[in-house]
Amino acid sequence: MKQALFRLKAYLTYWLTCVDAHSLHSPFFFDFYQQVVAAKSKTIPAQAEHLRKQLQASSQQITFFDLGTYKNSNPRTTTLKKIAATSLSTSAFSKLYQRAIQHFKAKEVIELGTCFGINTLYLAHNPETHVTTFEGVPEIATIARDTFQFSGNTNITLIEGDINNTLPTHINACKTIDFAFVDANHRLEPCLAYFEFLLKKSTQQTVFVFDDIHHSAQMELAWQKIKEHPLVYGTADLYRCGFVFLDQSLNRQHWRLTV
Repeated sequence: MKQALFRLKAYLTYWLTCVDAHSLHSPFFFDFYQQVVAAKSKTIPAQAEHLRKQLQASSQQITFFDLGTYKNSNPRTTTLKKIAATSLSTSAFSKLYQRAIQHFKAKEVIELGTCFGINTLYLAHNPETHVTTFEGVPEIATIARDTFQFSGNTNITLIEGDINNTLPTHINACKTIDFAFVDANHRLEPCLAYFEFLLKKSTQQTVFVFDDIHHSAQMELAWQKIKEHPLVYGTADLYRCGFVFLDQSLNRQHWRLTV
């Protein structure tokens, strides 16, 4: 009940303060709203929605340690359809992320939190984009591999293992990051740590997306601290997620945008 009330309050705050294109005087945010937030996707990965329906209907059980949520060492047993119902990005937002990658011409994309790989297919829809996706739970990573094999995508690299260990290794080896989608750990300290690691190979044109920014008090605090980071010059709060921009020309603009 307490968590439900928290989310209701967060949504009411967002709803009462969000704006659309008519209130955006910044050319950057006006274009972002018109071409990404409010636009419609012309093409989508058909395999992704086919697999989503299968997962949403699957009663197959899976037992695993949830590194991104639980602090204890007890394994969690649930069904694929329950995970699909709560952990997958919605079709509407996956399409939005796909449009963002196209709009910002992102080539090197990182995704923290693969889950079943449905959102990954959207991130990798442009064949000129390469997506490196990280999943900490081996049992879930196995299903994601099946997703990628079924789709036939060759521009996806899945890295399995504790992201606290695998991400620094990858960051040290990569050159730059154009787009990063963060949906791996819904606690304050890991979320901020991921951001700092990713910043090491970011440029002023790098775009970040943080999922579930109003999921909990810890995530809201993480979002606030990210907005206050000295390298962050613009943000867009879409309630479900938050976009972060490092372009100094934005001059510290923070918007809540109607979806």
